[in-house]
Amino acid sequence: MSQSFWMIAAVLGVGVAYKLPALLGGRRNPLARQVAGLLLTAVAVFFFAAPSTLAWLNDVTGIPNFAAPFVYSLLTGFCASCLLLIVKWRGGVPASVRRTTWWVYGSYGMVIVALWACFALGDHHVERLRDLDTYYAGTPWMREMILLYLLGHTVAVLITSALLWAWESRLRGMGWLHAGVVLLSVGYALNLVYDAVKLIAVVARWTNHDLDWLSTDVAPPVAGTVGLLIALGFIVPHAGEGASHRAAALREYKALAPLARTLQHVQSAASPVPIRRFSSVDLRLTHRKTTIRDALRQLQPYLDMDEHDKAVQRYLGQGKTPDEAQVLAEATAIVAAAGVPEERDRQAAKQLARTNPNQSRDIVAISRALRDLPTMHVVGSNPTPEGTVTS
Repeated sequence: MSQSFWMIAAVLGVGVAYKLPALLGGRRNPLARQVAGLLLTAVAVFFFAAPSTLAWLNDVTGIPNFAAPFVYSLLTGFCASCLLLIVKWRGGVPASVRRTTWWVYGSYGMVIVALWACFALGDHHVERLRDLDTYYAGTPWMREMILLYLLGHTVAVLITSALLWAWESRLRGMGWLHAGVVLLSVGYALNLVYDAVKLIAVVARWTNHDLDWLSTDVAPPVAGTVGLLIALGFIVPHAGEGASHRAAALREYKALAPLARTLQHVQSAASPVPIRRFSSVDLRLTHRKTTIRDALRQLQPYLDMDEHDKAVQRYLGQGKTPDEAQVLAEATAIVAAAGVPEERDRQAAKQLARTNPNQSRDIVAISRALRDLPTMHVVGSNPTPEGTVTS
């Protein structure tokens, strides 16, 4: 039983780890602090709610069932964090946001004080680790403590769920962010199931019925599912966006390989920068694009634009669109210029150049076009080591 609680706490801890760079990089960002605070509170709730941790807390303090108001206070703090996160997400008039924030702090702070007051006034000498809610459901002051935390949790979940579902409809089509909000919405909606089964079990005690199994056997798995969904709701957008970005960078890096091979023998104006074996895809892509553009600048004076224009007409005659013909013609001119020996008459070659030196080339499109050129089989087909244009 305890291991399942700790496992969920560990998953939530992964969510904290994902958010930590954003928190450290934006210490003045209230939204980043709010998300981190919410996740840390959730980690604490599941860690301290494990039966073995409850027993340890009771033993350390020497007070029977001391862990109950402690965990209920953490859960109440989690409720407040959920509401504050929604308030920050929605934004609005700063004065209104501040008023709502202080209302949440004040109301849930009072709930926590009331929890401890009820615990101090109640009779709780029999330690209960798994069924405290139902065992003390009819005990004065302990009964009020249990109802207070359940009602506070229910109110927070209702408000948070309603606001999340309303927000979800505005985020459709936004990919990973939408997926994260859906996971959070489902997670918070399941919280209502947790509250319902707990309340049903408590009310059943008042009417001399035994539905304790709802509280002891049904509620914990529901709470575990809620914790996993909330953790995934915060992890998925961050991890998904990162994975999509890396995949796109890798596709672009590979797409530039033909052009990099074509330009591998063009002397660079700057010393080559070595790339380490385990360098990130982003770094490799930046290096490849930089060296390609540098090589193209070196080739600029040797591009025969008369032949370029003839190539455009030739490709148009083959049924290519104007954009396709332009890209193929540029690829043809680059292949021709790259294949000319270095011992050329630079002054004579410069007379051929008519391309605007500030023209922005779509190097990815040119690289892909190189695969369709008949001359590619004679232009550098062997990869070069790291640190050259192909890196």
